[in-house]
Parts: sequence; C-alpha cells; structure tokens
Amino acid sequence: METTVKTNWKVDQSHSEIEFKVKHMMISTVTGSFTEFDGEVESANENFKDAKFSFSAKIDSINTKKKDRDTHLKSDDFFNAEKFPELTFKSKSFDGDKMVGDLTIRDITKEITLDVDFNGIAEDPYGQTKAGFEATGSINRKDFDLNWSAVTEAGNIVVSDKVKLIANLQFTKQ
Repeated sequence: METTVKTNWKVDQSHSEIEFKVKHMMISTVTGSFTEFDGEVESANENFKDAKFSFSAKIDSINTKKKDRDTHLKSDDFFNAEKFPELTFKSKSFDGDKMVGDLTIRDITKEITLDVDFNGIAEDPYGQTKAGFEATGSINRKDFDLNWSAVTEAGNIVVSDKVKLIANLQFTKQ
C-alpha cells in the first residue's frame, strides 16, 4: 500500500494580507483588512491540487483606516465581534484554479468559490521554503446577516451588498 506524504504549511503573517472591498454610496470603494489572522495548508503534492486550506481572522482586528467605521463594523449591525470573534474558511476542494470551501461569518456558514493564482514555491534567504497564493472572490454580505443598511436623501445605497475578498497569502513549509 502506497502512503502519501503530507506537507504542512503555516501562513507567514508578515508577508500576507487579507482584504475586502465594498462600494460606498455606489461611487467609491472602501478597502478594509484583518490584521490578526491564521492559516494552514496540508498538501500532498507540489502543485497543491486537492490541498486542504483553513483560515481564520479575528473580527476585532478589522481595519478600514477609520476608527468610527471600524467600531461600527465590529458592532451587531455587522460582524458582532463580541459574540462572533472570528470568521473562518475551510476548503472542500482545490483544482489549482478554483477553491470551493465553507466561509463562516457570525454563525452562518455558506459555500463560496474563490479564484486562486498559485504563484509558486521559492526558498527565502534563511533557507525556508515558501509558497504564495492570491485568492479572490465575492460574497453578498446579507447572506451572513451583515444586514445594516442606509439610503442617502438622493436614494443612493450607502453600503453595497456585494463584498470583494482578496487574500494574498504566503505560507512557510513546516
């Protein structure tokens, strides 16, 4: 019987970023990020096909470069960081281009699909093996009970329902 050797990889936080973008009043885009996050990959081959990816981010670490907005996003109008301190993602499949997995925000889990660019493997100056990925996708925030809404006097929606997700991730071989 042939045994498959699994390789474990841990996210390199100093060379990774997790961002989201959302339209504001339908005329501009606000970018936010999570500054505290963790992630792991378990792979059986060098191309990472069928690798298992898992990821979590601390809601309290949300940063949109505006303190009042960050406080609002942490409130029950949006993420409710006190009751639901983390968002999580666990992959179900990865074919090298598309990753399907379960995203959990608040207490709601939905299957999402991400477009993934695997940027390759390299050795850093310290002899550590690194692997880089860029994953993008979008969700409807209301699918996860991020329901707060407002309309301007002119009838413009203040916050779009569609949220773009961008994860630039570098992993270190363990």
